[in-house]
Amino acid sequence: MNTTNKDIILTEEGYNEIKKELDYLRGEARNEIAEKIKAAREYGDLTENAEYEEAKNEQAFLEGKIFELERKLSNAKVAKKSKRDGIINIGDKVTVYDTKYDETLTYTLLGSGEGDPDHGKLSNDSPLGSALIGKREGDIIELVTPSGPVTFKVISAE
Repeated sequence: MNTTNKDIILTEEGYNEIKKELDYLRGEARNEIAEKIKAAREYGDLTENAEYEEAKNEQAFLEGKIFELERKLSNAKVAKKSKRDGIINIGDKVTVYDTKYDETLTYTLLGSGEGDPDHGKLSNDSPLGSALIGKREGDIIELVTPSGPVTFKVISAE
């Protein structure tokens, strides 16, 4: 778990998703676990009660997740949609050509922790995502990867 107070950049959609998850965890999920603990207590001796132990472990995990999401939201900065000035920023849909693998890839550039490259979502703190910020159509990006250098050409940004 990242415990630094580094600003986290999120899109408005990403911020709202985290807020929605946090509301669910604070409300419905906490209530469900409280019911599990209550039911497990009714089984008697807590020292040998596997259901009680499991429910307490779930509660600890839930509280850790709530803490992590609260910290993320408290350090979050919501990225403003940029006016189309040709400069790539968070929220833009970017198409690049990967010269190493001879393929064209399209990603939506999102904020910290929102990335999912397999689904076309690239975090601004990923190597390619951070390299794209501030670039324009036609720019060349060179990244050093464990398997060697990779060159991308920015095809379009919208």
